[in-house]
Amino acid sequence: MFSRLRSDIQCILDRDPAARTAWEVLTCYPGLHALVLHRRAHWCWNHGFKWLGRFISHVARGLTGIEIHPGAKIGERVFFDHAMGVVVGETAEIGDGCTIYQGVTLGGTSLYKGVKRHPTLGKDVVVSAGAKVLGGFEVGDGAKIGSNAVVIKPVPAGATAVGIPARIIPSKAGESADVSSTDRKFTAYGITQDDDPVSQALRGLIDNAAGQEHQIAMIWQALEQLCAQQQVAMPGDAATRETFEADKFTQLVGK
Repeated sequence: MFSRLRSDIQCILDRDPAARTAWEVLTCYPGLHALVLHRRAHWCWNHGFKWLGRFISHVARGLTGIEIHPGAKIGERVFFDHAMGVVVGETAEIGDGCTIYQGVTLGGTSLYKGVKRHPTLGKDVVVSAGAKVLGGFEVGDGAKIGSNAVVIKPVPAGATAVGIPARIIPSKAGESADVSSTDRKFTAYGITQDDDPVSQALRGLIDNAAGQEHQIAMIWQALEQLCAQQQVAMPGDAATRETFEADKFTQLVGK
């Protein structure tokens, strides 16, 4: 029990730069308190003490602002950061090393009892503030859910889900979508500018337009030289210089 508690405290120290000491984490972090109380409630639930498990869960909700059903399964080194308003449903499963921020709902869309209604999070998943993951599907290892996203379908391992309803950005070489080097680091709130598919599409169109204008300008310059050699007048509307302000448009969509 104490070794697991030490592991929980250490994972918070590793992921939250505001955490200064183990004593501060132990006494002042409601996410840790919610985990400790959930383990008691989960034990009661699995051993037939259903009401007691629900009562402990209810008390934990009042003390921490985090509502975790006693039937939910939570792995090791899970960090509820801030986490006010988090709701975790009965059949939800949270894998090792996950990070869940405030306002997250791991909810169900089915009203049938005895079936898998809530999502399963793999290892090292980051669910950002305000995200809603709804349904009995899986979110793969290392995936990230962007802030306020509404996820209603499976998310592959290493991918990023953003938007309403969530759009899936595939992983790059098995890593999260915003990782550009082999040094994989924890990303606070699980989202960066490179995870916005609309921004990525606009930047691609801007780059393509800039490239085409460059090619056209080069063609006109070649024609200008040829006309000079042949002593032929150039058309008055010849675009021998690039005027498309690619950098300006890139800044507008986010670089």
